[in-house]
Amino acid sequence: MTFFKRLPPALLAASAATVFLAGCTPKSGAGLYGTNCGICHHGGDGMPGSVPPLVGRIDRIASTPAGRRYLADVLMNGVSGPIKASGMPYNAEMPPFRYLQDEQVAQILTWLASRGQTSPAPQITAAEIAAARATRKSAGMVASEREALDHDHPIP
Repeated sequence: MTFFKRLPPALLAASAATVFLAGCTPKSGAGLYGTNCGICHHGGDGMPGSVPPLVGRIDRIASTPAGRRYLADVLMNGVSGPIKASGMPYNAEMPPFRYLQDEQVAQILTWLASRGQTSPAPQITAAEIAAARATRKSAGMVASEREALDHDHPIP
């Protein structure tokens, strides 16, 4: 156990993500997450002060149609600017993931939602992703959408 206390936090997070995602198939929600999102968000816990956590938040955001629309917009258009996640401030940019197919994005978001406490976990559909893909928005427009959503349904 003392060995792990001496490792840098970033290395521990990357190692935990690797162990957590080991055994996932590349086409599963977990596998798609690992190869597309895990590089920044690690196993879903993010990096304090740098990259917001996703686990325990995506399910709560996805519990409303407006929240699912926002999540789809984030993945299709990216988002930038200051946000609060789990009470912590972040100021980063997330790129769009338009290169993924609608079904793949839906699998990633549904898998993330399943890792939260909401029961039953919200399901994000490929049709919701396709609707977001059909309307391009700037990352700043998505940030404004987040502010409006946070006003109506506080984002964790």
